[in-house]
Amino acid sequence: MIVRNRPGALRLMLAWRGSVMPHVLPHIILAGLFACLVTWVSTHNYLDGIVQYTLIPFTLMGIALSILLSIRNTATYDRWWEARRQWGQMVYEVRSLARAAGIYLPPEPQRQLLLRVLAHAHLLRGQLRGENVRADLPAELPEALVEKAMNQRNPAEYMLQQAGRLLAEELQAGRLDSIAAAALDRHLHGLASVQAASERIAHTPLPFAYTLLAHRTAYIYCYMLPVGLVGSAGWFTPVFTAIVAYTFFGLDRLSEQLEFPFGRHTNDLPLDAICRIHEISVAEALGDPAPELLQPVDYQLQ
Repeated sequence: MIVRNRPGALRLMLAWRGSVMPHVLPHIILAGLFACLVTWVSTHNYLDGIVQYTLIPFTLMGIALSILLSIRNTATYDRWWEARRQWGQMVYEVRSLARAAGIYLPPEPQRQLLLRVLAHAHLLRGQLRGENVRADLPAELPEALVEKAMNQRNPAEYMLQQAGRLLAEELQAGRLDSIAAAALDRHLHGLASVQAASERIAHTPLPFAYTLLAHRTAYIYCYMLPVGLVGSAGWFTPVFTAIVAYTFFGLDRLSEQLEFPFGRHTNDLPLDAICRIHEISVAEALGDPAPELLQPVDYQLQ
């Protein structure tokens, strides 16, 4: 995710990091070159029967395309924001669990519970991003537990189950009463809810036909536009076409990035930084040295 102060007007116009321009620039250039070809052909009077058409069809089509892209971007932003809300809820659950565990559990069970919860957050991040996060798991966890978790189809869920099993063992041993166990388990339920919501977002894309319709319409419109502009704009046709192409291609590409908010694109969520917040919360609850917050690198927070 891009984290930077809002630059001035000129720097904002020239900003490259975090923009969709690197992804759509080749398509903008192709549309501009095609507009140059249409303009050149028009200057040789090969389009006399075409350039007499008005811009009304293109205006109507542009309005329809704008509405379509707006609806799609709203839907994808809702997915992005829902994912951010869920991971913000995870911060709350981890901190609340750390505080409650310090009240109800002896030091060693408290440590093991919080380490399992911290491992759950890292494992969920790895599952959502398709990455191996074994090196990021707490070193104090038993090696056998880590090994078994990594061999599961859903390592994050397994680690959360182990946290619940630890509470059950403490309850059965009489070191934890039922009210305290229910209070702690409520936060584990909250973490399970965050995981389920994250998996729902990650595994349920927008309907493909909807995405395809917006993508095709944007490209058809931008390649048809020079034919309607050349009669009135002349050699400014490539310029206007490139500007329109940047807008529509950019919105199309941006919606693709926001649709899957858990990756490592410039506009995706900073899951590494959020997991570092969990590490700080757990370390401070256990009285251990807390790591520093992750800082943006070249304006990007992973």
